[in-house]
Amino acid sequence: MVQDAPEWRSMLLLGMPAACAVAAIAVAVARPSPAAAWTLVRSACAIALGAAILSLLAFIAAGAAVLPVGPLSLLRTDAAGAVVLTLVAFIGWVIAGYSRRCLEGEPAQVRYAMWLMATLAGVGGVVISNDLLALAACWMIASGALQRLLLFHEDRPAARIAAHKKLIANRLSELFLFAAIGLLWTTLDTLRIDAILAHPALSAPGGAPFGVHLAMVLVVLAALLKCALLPFHGWLIQVMEAPTPVSALLHAGVVNLGGFVLIRLSGLLDAVPAAQVLLVVAGTTTAVLAALVMTTRISIKVSLAWSTCAQMGFMLMQVGLGAYALALLHLVAHSLYKAHAFLSAGDTVHRTAALALAERSPQERMSSALAAALAAAGLMAAAQHAWAWLYDAPAVIDPVQWALAAVACLVLAPLLVNAARGAQAQPLLLLLSACAVALAYAGMHQFGSGWMPGRAAGTGLLPWLLAAAVLAAFAALYLLQAAIRSAPASPLARRLHPWFYAGLFLDERTTRAGFRAWPLHTPGSRP
Repeated sequence: MVQDAPEWRSMLLLGMPAACAVAAIAVAVARPSPAAAWTLVRSACAIALGAAILSLLAFIAAGAAVLPVGPLSLLRTDAAGAVVLTLVAFIGWVIAGYSRRCLEGEPAQVRYAMWLMATLAGVGGVVISNDLLALAACWMIASGALQRLLLFHEDRPAARIAAHKKLIANRLSELFLFAAIGLLWTTLDTLRIDAILAHPALSAPGGAPFGVHLAMVLVVLAALLKCALLPFHGWLIQVMEAPTPVSALLHAGVVNLGGFVLIRLSGLLDAVPAAQVLLVVAGTTTAVLAALVMTTRISIKVSLAWSTCAQMGFMLMQVGLGAYALALLHLVAHSLYKAHAFLSAGDTVHRTAALALAERSPQERMSSALAAALAAAGLMAAAQHAWAWLYDAPAVIDPVQWALAAVACLVLAPLLVNAARGAQAQPLLLLLSACAVALAYAGMHQFGSGWMPGRAAGTGLLPWLLAAAVLAAFAALYLLQAAIRSAPASPLARRLHPWFYAGLFLDERTTRAGFRAWPLHTPGSRP
């Protein structure tokens, strides 16, 4: 890592959050007209996007670096940071343009513009920070500013309840995060991320100190809360009272920050098996259960929210398994998809209505689902070997890689089922699409591993156990969904539907406990 990087790289890296912060302060101080505020916001977003793109190009040209701000090495650029910074700047630019049209005529749009810029500035600060205390402070700024956006219609009771749930989750996660920072400071005597990852205590013969283990478990708990994993997901599902661009910003950007922070601290995570197990168990459970709940939802935005919950679980599961490149690719793809899905929610409703009127496909047989899964496994294996041959890479028995490839096969299987039975207009196109997805998945894994190496394959039993548990969980999900599709009126489907429609009642239990500890005081209630 280049320690004496030129000052201009620091300026480029600071450009994105600085432009957004200056715009937020200018709007707060000057209180301009809505037209002037949106002109300022759009200009700041354009500057932020330009600086992020130039910073990404600088990383490609010069590599990762720890960069100075005066005498202190407070900034950091690497593959994950350069990509996510550009992603956040692009999504912010798109959402700012959409917000101007969406909120036209709203009396509080100037206040909205201020908090939007503050949120983007906080997210950008998290991405570029090389100091854990600065990272935590920027994360708090982003969460606090987003809280104000969620209360854009603060007179609506549903908005206040969802925002209060998020406030409780934020405060608890910040408590975990600052406790972890204190432990790392007392154990390693530094809060600089580069110094922590290179600390000799992490590779000591007896393993990392207990303080490091406890600190990383606390960081993981903070990420689980920030990413709205079960059972702390209620606020994410119920923030639909906020304007559509706020939902897009939340689902496409802010909720992903927990995954990014864990990717950035991957070297620390590799030294703490307990944190890895916690991530895999929580992520896999959330991905499987949220995927089942999502199939019972009718509302488009609520279904998208449950989809985000499932995707966050899957991303954190990948981080726990050490597949950092795939987790980063997942983060980017999910952010772009969710931004588009929410900003085009109206078109999505029309497409869903059209599909409801279309002719129903014949029920899928269980035998067809099993055959499709086996065919997808063969297709994925061929794609993996094709890329390995192209890169002249040696064959390595990596349980994590093959487990995740097997899970990807279960995604390909429905395409193969539809192609085989000719239920769609172009079965050949579906088959070619399945081949393209397999090749793209294997190729992205091969390419991404060059930029962000995953966890070194060890000789212990833990990677095999985690990979086997993940594969078993997703295989069970696939078989259960296939059984329900093949017999939607069966006793099993009828028995499970009320439970999954209610989200297994997890949110109700968590809400009761949270509101008992921190009640929500409405304007008409006594404090």
